[in-house]
Amino acid sequence: MKRVLVAGEINVDLILRSRGTLPALGKEILVDDAVLTLGSASAICAVGLARLDTPVSFVGKVGADPWGDFCLETMRAAGIDVAGVVRDAALKTGLTVSFTLPRDRALVSYLGAIGALRESDVADAALRSAGHLHVSSFFLQEGLRPGCRALFARAHAAGLTTSLDPGFDPRERWGGDIVDTLAEVDVFFPNEVELHAIAGTADVIEALRRLDNGRTRIVAKLGAQGCTTLDAGRPVSVAAFPTVPVDTTGAGDSFDAGFLHAWLEGRPMRECLLWGAACGSLSTRALGGTGHQADRAEAERLVASAS
Repeated sequence: MKRVLVAGEINVDLILRSRGTLPALGKEILVDDAVLTLGSASAICAVGLARLDTPVSFVGKVGADPWGDFCLETMRAAGIDVAGVVRDAALKTGLTVSFTLPRDRALVSYLGAIGALRESDVADAALRSAGHLHVSSFFLQEGLRPGCRALFARAHAAGLTTSLDPGFDPRERWGGDIVDTLAEVDVFFPNEVELHAIAGTADVIEALRRLDNGRTRIVAKLGAQGCTTLDAGRPVSVAAFPTVPVDTTGAGDSFDAGFLHAWLEGRPMRECLLWGAACGSLSTRALGGTGHQADRAEAERLVASAS
């Protein structure tokens, strides 16, 4: 199995679970549960890969603070190589507060160190030690974003494959630079909202065709509707696995981990989609993105049930 290098953001998540409604300005609500856990799309994907026995290294930045210590301890315990993570006393580790309902969620984030990573912080030696490079949160990683295409080009020059999960653009500008970046991306993981905004159409298949550049495999994550990609110009879809979610935080990042694990093993495309769908579904069993991610045996059993 190729080692995956994740270059990305690290923060803590405060998950507040509610069976009712989201808070309105000027009002207070009570929630049913709360947990402080490792957050950030990049770190959740990295832990998901490690749970599937994929070797993972991480490059990123955190503050020299208790939240940063907590994140690094959690990642080490998951088996991730965090030698490339810098603890910077001039930064604060980022925080996301997630209000999670059974079928949806709302997020409030303090970026902190999330935007501090730069393309130049990813050393050539780190690239040479891996076989694949993954980046998440294109729009949140404000320091990495301008050099993201150059980083992927360096990875390709070093013989790596690459993948990108754009994440949501909190400013909802959806700049055209992400389309330019796709020229150096092998696998792209937008969810339905992100796909529609970036491609400029509400039709999934049309959006996939508009973004098709002849190189990038675009995998549309469609939540309860499953996932879809184009294979030789034809749609290939997989239904979502039935589940009663406790919390959907990080489900898309766990999907990325499952798909990449199968894709890096050279499995057929439909099987890769099934691995993504299985890992995304199983991750919703507990609060937080890493609270109950699938291990390899669990994912294999669920994928086999759909084969």
